[in-house]
Amino acid sequence: MTALFRYHLAMLLRSQRWLSPLLLYMVLLAVGVDSSGGVLDSLGLSAAALLPVTAWLVRICVTQEPDAARDVTAAATGMPRAHLAALLTATVCAAAIGLVGTAVVTAIANPRRVEDLVDITPLSAGTSGLLGALVCLLTGVTVGALFSRPLLRGRGWSILLTGLFSLLALVAPGSPANTVVNDLVNSSHGGGIPTHAPPLAAAALIAALAGGAVCVLGTRRG
Repeated sequence: MTALFRYHLAMLLRSQRWLSPLLLYMVLLAVGVDSSGGVLDSLGLSAAALLPVTAWLVRICVTQEPDAARDVTAAATGMPRAHLAALLTATVCAAAIGLVGTAVVTAIANPRRVEDLVDITPLSAGTSGLLGALVCLLTGVTVGALFSRPLLRGRGWSILLTGLFSLLALVAPGSPANTVVNDLVNSSHGGGIPTHAPPLAAAALIAALAGGAVCVLGTRRG
């Protein structure tokens, strides 16, 4: 699996297709994060921005390999392992982006804008923001995995549905991503710092089920 991961990572870095999702993330943070605003508000926005970026990276990683090369890789290692390596590559890259973004937002945002949160510290806020970003990352992995190869081959439909369901995952009540973003934003107006345990567990379970399903289906559909 390590060799497969390095193979997919090398392809991604050489192709420079990761630049577009990274640029999108930077633009969203530049537009939405206010250094004079509350840190939890800003961390909620940075977590939300990571969801479509992750879904985009997943789609890039599972489609970047030409069909002939994909067949060779699948023959040598098995299609489930080959597809899982692509998903893991996207997940790790998105995690790196989210980690840096959360650290930057925590550093520049105001941790004491709201009097009800006088006990807030950069560490506690950053930890909550990281957990919220992880929930959005896992949700983005789910969206990207379900609306890319092997389930959807058409590029147009894949891009359309990936974008649409990324948005729905952020606004639909009950969605883990919607829950953590709302918790971060609402907590900035009073209350304790959210821990995100239930939505994190739900997002991890859904991502694991979706990833496992597409890896198995990849054996049949390629």
